Amino acid sequence: MELVCPAGTPAALRSAVQAGAHTVYCGFADETNARNFPGLNFSREDMHQAVAFAHQHGSKVLVAINTFPRAGDEDIWHRAIADAESAGVDAVILADVGLLAWAAARHPGLRLHLSVQAAAANPDVINFYASEFGVRRVVLPRVLSVAEIAAINREIDVETEVFVFGGLCVMAEGRCSMSSYATGKSPNMQGVCSPASHVQYVQDGADMISKLGAFTIDKAGKDEPAPYPTLCKGCFSARGEVSRVFEEPTSLNAAQLIPQLAKVGVTALKIEGRQRSRAYVAAVVRNFRAAVEATAAGRPIPADTLTHLSEGQSSTLGAYKKTWR
Repeated sequence: MELVCPAGTPAALRSAVQAGAHTVYCGFADETNARNFPGLNFSREDMHQAVAFAHQHGSKVLVAINTFPRAGDEDIWHRAIADAESAGVDAVILADVGLLAWAAARHPGLRLHLSVQAAAANPDVINFYASEFGVRRVVLPRVLSVAEIAAINREIDVETEVFVFGGLCVMAEGRCSMSSYATGKSPNMQGVCSPASHVQYVQDGADMISKLGAFTIDKAGKDEPAPYPTLCKGCFSARGEVSRVFEEPTSLNAAQLIPQLAKVGVTALKIEGRQRSRAYVAAVVRNFRAAVEATAAGRPIPADTLTHLSEGQSSTLGAYKKTWR
């Protein structure tokens, strides 16, 4: 299966390619991609150089243009599609119906993938995107079990890509408004979830308070780690109990499910982590490349060595096993 790996910077892209990534996905340094953070992403010149480097080493490059355009400012997103094609990328990853229609009509030679932000989770909608816009691959939302993925694959003629490692989100893909409520910045339109510009750490006696905008998200006692204040992973008071109501700080790690995913027809395995360092990217890519090769050769999956890179030093199978809250 194809291993699709994250690159938030040109250095991370080179590390991913050298560590064995079949494919790398990245984005431009603007609001057209859903990881629009300071210090991340690619200029137009960076993208040309990155594509050349990846192709020289036998890897492919996908560009995520996966936010939803503001009315009246569509040209920003249209230019991103055109610039991605001129850089020679292997596909663009889109979520917005209008952008898909634009790309299909104006850039008929450009391969189109459907972003997870589109939340396409059943055969009818996937077949619609394929027939109307020529979408060749869909990134499935992180809410499906292996059996549900198998059922979808039986009814579509489109490649499927699924997440196997990295951060999780409990919200419906592409529909989160919590960060927008707290900060005024939308992960779906500006590409920013819990932006660093709105993060504060405030000492309160022996406790460290993590805040996002005007909201207290978490509180850590002395010698406890103070987590990044992401809303859905915060500690809340509900019905008289204080707990992580939505989600624990933990990472998806579905390495052990790779043989099952291969059996049900999954084309590509995706690693989340465009905000991570190049050292993180290289370690995760090497681990999963070994797992993919073991599966192809019929060998057991190598022992997991990624716990230290997981959020909260813990991992989960997420919705794959339907035991995730």
